[in-house]
Amino acid sequence: MAATLRPRVLSSLTATLSLLVGFIGCSSAAHPSPPANPAKNPGSESAAISQPPPAPPAPVFPVMLGIDVMESDGFAAIKGKRIGLLTHAAGVNRGGVSTIEVLRHAPGVKLVALFAPEHGLYGIGEAGKNFPDTFDKRSGLPVHSLYGKTRKPTREMLKGIDALVIDLQDIGVRSYTYASAMRYALEGCFENNVEVVVLDRPNPLGGLKVDGPSLDADLVSYVGAFRVPYIHGLTIGELARMAAAAPGVLAVPESVRLRGHLVVVPMRGWRRSMRWPDTGLAFTPTSPFIQDYASVVGCAMTGLGCEIGGFSHGVGRMYPFRGIAYKGRTVEQLQKELEGFRLPGLAFAKVTAPDAGGKPVAGVYLEVTDWDAWRPVDLSFCLMRLACKWSPSNPFANAPADKVSMFNKLVGSHAWWTALRRDGARVDVEGFIADWRQRALVYQQQVRHYWLYPE
Repeated sequence: MAATLRPRVLSSLTATLSLLVGFIGCSSAAHPSPPANPAKNPGSESAAISQPPPAPPAPVFPVMLGIDVMESDGFAAIKGKRIGLLTHAAGVNRGGVSTIEVLRHAPGVKLVALFAPEHGLYGIGEAGKNFPDTFDKRSGLPVHSLYGKTRKPTREMLKGIDALVIDLQDIGVRSYTYASAMRYALEGCFENNVEVVVLDRPNPLGGLKVDGPSLDADLVSYVGAFRVPYIHGLTIGELARMAAAAPGVLAVPESVRLRGHLVVVPMRGWRRSMRWPDTGLAFTPTSPFIQDYASVVGCAMTGLGCEIGGFSHGVGRMYPFRGIAYKGRTVEQLQKELEGFRLPGLAFAKVTAPDAGGKPVAGVYLEVTDWDAWRPVDLSFCLMRLACKWSPSNPFANAPADKVSMFNKLVGSHAWWTALRRDGARVDVEGFIADWRQRALVYQQQVRHYWLYPE
């Protein structure tokens, strides 16, 4: 069942949407055990034939994704329409089948074009590297790049399309650009009177963990398209609802926003307390450095702390975002400093892994030991202060202009940048964290209006 949202009638749908969250997509009842093999009869010919092993039970999925829900509803939201699809490698159903293939074979649906975000249709492109339009060899469909000459679908790209379906797996971190691709697609479609259908997916970090600085208005960019905390606690469908319903989120005239047509197809069975492992779903890599759930958790912790200052993430060719190192300091020195931060819910251990040449290198692995106590972004800001302590001069005060610009777009706070450049190793990390935590509590109450799922 799809949740259709026109911005002017959001309030009338609240009651209807609340009914959706209670639906359970799959039975959790145990499968019956296969019958025992019949006793062998030494005098019979068949006694010598080995019995085949019983078939493994079919997997039980606690969560139905938006694509699964739409399929179970007979593709009602898009039946009879010519559609485009904005997706990537992680756009799969609960059985691991690409949404491209699901929609290509959907009865009464005509898939006519594909749209690709950063990293390309198959998630293997280099971060930040533009790519041109192309054709998908697997499906034979044209692929419009939304990370090339334009970030927003153009009138020409949308020509002949009744609805643009979006199936992108976000990771709950503001700077990850798939939410940006969704927002820009909303703008392009609303401007050209094309309906948007967002197939919702889990936030891998759950829907209750919110942390870090919000985004200053003048720092909104493609690596920060929503003015939300760095760890925002929303699904991509909920972000879409907010974008369509709240004035000022989309960079379009108010009249365009009000006439825009958004449909969000919610999941079934997902709750805000669920992290990715609770969903029963296999994790499909979303980009070259986000290959598994562990790297999602790591990105929330170290993505900001490794931008400027000398820290690197990954140990050799392993542990992206989860293993860190600092050139010129031993693992033991780094681990001692990290433990001195006394960050709740975190533990640190030495790990080694081979580098590109096969030589072993060492780093510190970050382990979350208490999810509820863990505050994702605290570590990054402590790393920034430590970088100032270990550097001969403040590395943030001397950083190149292009790195400063990107850093501020990612972090989102002019106040933090000013204090970090001014105070260096004496910057009041704890004071900023306390302020952001209070603001996060206010934010969580404000965005409940857009929630599609219970706690």
